[in-house]
Parts: sequence; C-alpha cells; structure tokens
Amino acid sequence: MKAIAFKVRLNSLYSIRIPFTWQSALTYPVLPPSAVIGMFANALQRYKNDRNPLDYLNLVEENIIWAGSRLLTPCLIKSYTTSAITKWEDHIGAKFTNALGRQFAFTKTLEIAGIFKDDTLINELVEALITSPLTCGDSESAISLENKPEDMIKEVEKVDDLESIVTNYPFPFTNDIEISEGKGLLYLMHERCKPSEKNFPLTLYLVPIEEKERILFPTSVTIQIVKKNSESPKEVFKIQDIGYVLKSQFKNRRTKAKIKKRKKN
Repeated sequence: MKAIAFKVRLNSLYSIRIPFTWQSALTYPVLPPSAVIGMFANALQRYKNDRNPLDYLNLVEENIIWAGSRLLTPCLIKSYTTSAITKWEDHIGAKFTNALGRQFAFTKTLEIAGIFKDDTLINELVEALITSPLTCGDSESAISLENKPEDMIKEVEKVDDLESIVTNYPFPFTNDIEISEGKGLLYLMHERCKPSEKNFPLTLYLVPIEEKERILFPTSVTIQIVKKNSESPKEVFKIQDIGYVLKSQFKNRRTKAKIKKRKKN
C-alpha cells in the first residue's frame, strides 16, 4: 500500500461546483475526493488512450483507498454573474440567455494525494500525471505539477493505536470525532464519482481552513477519536512527508446493516 502526493500550481481561476447549488454555483476551495479520483482517471485515459474513459474510472475507484486535497496557500473566492445561452433559435424579441451566479476561486498552490492498493497502478499514474494536461474543476482551469516524478510516490502506514491526531486534510465529520484544537469549514462532498447501487450520498466533511477578512487560510486540526466498543469508526493512515489522514468506515457498516436486515426478513 502506497500513496501518490504532489503539489500543483494554479494557472487561472477555478470553479468546482458544489452539486446542489445549480442557480448560485458555489465552489469548493479544494478538490473533493470525487474530483481527485476523476483527475486520476482522466490522466490515465489520456496517457494510455486505449480504453473507454469509464473503464479507467472503474480501475481507479476499485484500487483507491483514500483521496483528498488541501490548500497550501491562501484562497480567495468571489461571486460573479455569468450569462448562459439557453437556445439558439427563436423569434425576434425572445430571451436567449439566462443570468446565473457562479463562484470562482484562486489560490497559488494545492496539494493532492491518494492512497492505493496497487503499487503498479501508482507507477503508471505518475507517468500519466506528468505527461497529460491537467485541470482543476472545469476544462479552462489548467494546473501544473511542481514535483519531480521520483518525489511523488510515498510510503503509507495504517495506524490503529492513536486516540488523537493532527491533520491538514479534509475528513468526514461525524459525532464520533471531537476537535480539541483548530478550525475548519463544513462542506458536503461526494467520496466517489460513481454511485454505489442506487445510492450516491453526500458526506459532511470538515476542511481545515480559516476565514479571515474573506480570505481562506490553510490550518490544521487536532482530532480526538471517540471509540465505541473498543473499535474506531475511522481508519487512520500516515503518509510519508504528508502526515495523518482519516477515512470513514461507515460504508462497511452500512453494508453490514443491510445484511443483518435481510437475515431478519
């Protein structure tokens, strides 16, 4: 089990739309897990160019254990009004456009990381990322890698005996977590690109950032993990040169609950 981690420089404004904000088009300040997975799959497909893009998305989702991103520099978010063309033909005097609000963000540098089961896939992904055009959110927001290929692959250790950790990365925010130090903002995020069966839930994440005078600054958060029945509902990983990250185990717990329910029926 290894991780891939790298820094990216933003070359323009970016907008990663929060799913349920169609009219206002609010943006995340960082890439949610689903956007990181999409970036990896897109890079692999462009690099190999021999299979359907969805095949590479399936490959990444089957092998990825955790994905996330964080701010390394302050971030500014502004709202703008955009004009969207709604139709191309109509009678004279008809309305052809619709004014919609949209947020755009800008920061200098982001850090992106992912933990994988397959070491071979990580090696291919490094080659794909350094040779493929990459974007942050929409196709207009080009980004550049700042790391050398040999510095992108990291060792990963799963940690089971810690009750308190410090993290810089977004994590699922649930009632089994107590924050003893630090600040953050809450966002609803997709953890995967593809739905599981008919479910495609948004998970509440706490992003370690602090707002000062309308500017978002990266921070860290100290977390106390509350254990129930001597088991933690979170998996903790330590990534080389990155630090601790948290992954929810609620997906497995939901699956077990479904099995128990079926047995009762």
